[in-house]
Amino acid sequence: MPAPFTDLGTVTAPSGLLVLGMAGWIDYWPETELPLGERARAAAAVGGGHLRDGDCEAVAVPAAADRPLRVRATTSPSPFDEEPAIATLEVELGLPWPADADPAAPVLLGDLPVDRCGMVIGDALGLEAWTGLDGDSTDGLADVTYWGRHADDAHARFGGERIFWHGVDGPHGWLDLPLPEATARAAELTAWRGGLSGTGVAVALDPHTDHYLAQRAGWDHPLRVGAIEVGGCPVLGIEWDQGDHSVRHHGERGWGQVYPVTLEADPSGGTVLRWTIPPYVEGEERN
Repeated sequence: MPAPFTDLGTVTAPSGLLVLGMAGWIDYWPETELPLGERARAAAAVGGGHLRDGDCEAVAVPAAADRPLRVRATTSPSPFDEEPAIATLEVELGLPWPADADPAAPVLLGDLPVDRCGMVIGDALGLEAWTGLDGDSTDGLADVTYWGRHADDAHARFGGERIFWHGVDGPHGWLDLPLPEATARAAELTAWRGGLSGTGVAVALDPHTDHYLAQRAGWDHPLRVGAIEVGGCPVLGIEWDQGDHSVRHHGERGWGQVYPVTLEADPSGGTVLRWTIPPYVEGEERN
């Protein structure tokens, strides 16, 4: 019996161009020869295709521009901790399956690795506004978190809320601080116990980039999926558990850890984009 699908949310593609890409590299497309939107338009003109320039990778396909596009997933147990992890990612494109194409024959567009920094699904033109790991805060705010051997002492001195993070109580800290205040607070904590010296507290200062906010939006989702708005369009970010990534996807393309992306017909005669990550087999050799 096929594994059941779980709804992850919806995205829109008002440009008619949908992208599934590596979140850690979306903001690097402007540095390549052609922008993401232009590459996506060329791929969509031939029914969809794989985009790659250096470490930047994505798949772009045509999609309905006038409606929300549902995103779903099946799961399989993670080889790291046996928690559910995404096995099949599927996006309804809002377009009919071509009348002259065999509905039983998926169309292979290429393959993608699981980016350690996560994946993103959204409108190709909207994603041209994506701010990545090293980008500026989109709203002038930032988060500060701290943890480590002397975290309790730091909390007694500096305060901060306990932050709920992926189903457990995470680090202490403060959310949504003005960036100057957050920077000063992080510096004060770092100076107090020597930062990452091993005997103090580790401190993270996270400006509100799109990449960070997408991850933060997934803190309370069992599959680490978060919805934010980028370039005026709702997009979904998907973060992978780092333990699961290390066991299952480590090495990414360089080690042959890539997974097929296809166009397929759904039972209603529509077209879906599907990314299939096969079950992990212990001891299986990597390419």
